[in-house]
Amino acid sequence: MEEKHSGSCLCGQVKFEIAGTFESFFLCHCKYCQKDTGSAHAANLFSTSAQLIWKAGTDQVKTFNLPTTRHMKSFCKECGSALPNLQMDGKLVVVPAGSLDTEIAIKPNAHLFCSSRAPWSNGLETIKKFEKLPS
Repeated sequence: MEEKHSGSCLCGQVKFEIAGTFESFFLCHCKYCQKDTGSAHAANLFSTSAQLIWKAGTDQVKTFNLPTTRHMKSFCKECGSALPNLQMDGKLVVVPAGSLDTEIAIKPNAHLFCSSRAPWSNGLETIKKFEKLPS
């Protein structure tokens, strides 16, 4: 049975489905991923066999290619949420893990570009944890 996952942007205007299996899940610490996520790293799923099916809001999807690099990001024009895209002439589906509305079984395979890791992201597992916003 083929895996199916659904996802959407924060404002709900863009909806998509991924039909197929993810082969890799990487946490990328490169400076480009830090800039475009505003965080310590990007968390992206990769598949060379899955199909990306847009269900709604394709007119709201914008894709940015950073000149002279292979770095690409798709996002919702309304809310800015990261969205999937096709890379390598359509041979690779790249899906931001946080854009999925369904659970995935795959865990991250590796951290990439650790030489660029934000210094403040070291040792995060040791800081306080709250179930919700602290009062």
